[in-house]
Amino acid sequence: MIGTLWLVATPIGNLGDISPRVQETLKEAALICCEDTRRTGRLLQHLGISAQGLAVCNDHTEHRLAQRVVDELCSGHDVAVVSDAGTPGISDPGERLVRSAIDAGALVSAIPGACAAISALITSGLSTERFVMEGFLPRRGQERTDRLTDIAAEHRTIVLYEAPHRIVRTLSDLAEVCGGDRQISVSRELTKMHEETIRSTLSEIAIGEPRGEYVIVIAGRTRKEEPVTEGSIRDALDTALQGGLSRRDAAAEVARRLGIPRRQAYDLVIQTAPSDESGTQ
Repeated sequence: MIGTLWLVATPIGNLGDISPRVQETLKEAALICCEDTRRTGRLLQHLGISAQGLAVCNDHTEHRLAQRVVDELCSGHDVAVVSDAGTPGISDPGERLVRSAIDAGALVSAIPGACAAISALITSGLSTERFVMEGFLPRRGQERTDRLTDIAAEHRTIVLYEAPHRIVRTLSDLAEVCGGDRQISVSRELTKMHEETIRSTLSEIAIGEPRGEYVIVIAGRTRKEEPVTEGSIRDALDTALQGGLSRRDAAAEVARRLGIPRRQAYDLVIQTAPSDESGTQ
């Protein structure tokens, strides 16, 4: 017999959201993998559960922990994975453990429950028909710029997570790349006593003093009636290059403005740029 790897959703604020099935699974698991043993320990204490084993699972330890988890599973023991709050594997550790368990032939199952991204999305008032989860943005550099450009061009509803000390900057950056008239919903303290959701546009939204973890939901880019042609992309790239932008920046700017993939714009800018541009990136 081989054990099961259980991905267990835990409350994101309201302890009343925990289910009897969650309690039973955590009680029976030979090992509980968690981000913070102190935080999970307090949850277990609240539930009256004495853990058989606890192991820290974060970005630094998940790779090393995978073999221990596989050994437990192959010994016929069940293993549970929890995050500090919500559903593990969604902008939280767990993905590597799942892959290792599958490769070892173990069963992998989820116990559904709280998820901040879904809660914020369905209460946002924005389209839920198609959406994309972006998680946390890179904090700085070209990687952040590229992700913001992709978000501006995205036609699906976008869900982001953000920390309180970065929320103001992120909203400002989003307004710059998406335009101030883009519809947005910002939620914080979900399921808690002071739960709040603010719905507005990027230019007008006011969140007050930043407190708690935030979920940002942004309306997707509206599709234009007339399709973007290769000729119109080339014209836009020519204008951007003549304005002094590098090929990389010109591609990013045109991709954002026309709502096309950045790779498509970059492939064309390589052809459009003068041949003597001596390696400008």
